[in-house]
Amino acid sequence: MPEISRFYGIIIALYYNEHNPPQFHAKYGEFVAEIDIRTLQILNGDLPKRAKALVLEWADEHREDLMLDWELARKMAELNPIEPLK
Repeated sequence: MPEISRFYGIIIALYYNEHNPPQFHAKYGEFVAEIDIRTLQILNGDLPKRAKALVLEWADEHREDLMLDWELARKMAELNPIEPLK
C-alpha cells in the first residue's frame, strides 16, 4: 500500500489495483477507513472522530491531487506524495 501522505499519526495510502469508486485509505493506529475521493464519504471501516475530521479536512484540500494519484495508480505508475495537513 503506497503511502502518499502522513500527518498527526495518520497514514494516507492508495492501492495500485483498487476498484471504483476512486478511493484512498486512512490508517490511524488500529483504525482503517476507505474514503471516496469524490464524495469524502467513508466506504468501509471507521476512524476516531478527531482523526476522521483531520482526514476529511486534508482530503478536501487535496482532492485534485488525490484524483491525479488515483489515475497514476490505475496505470501502475509512481504516485506523487501529497503535502500533509498543517
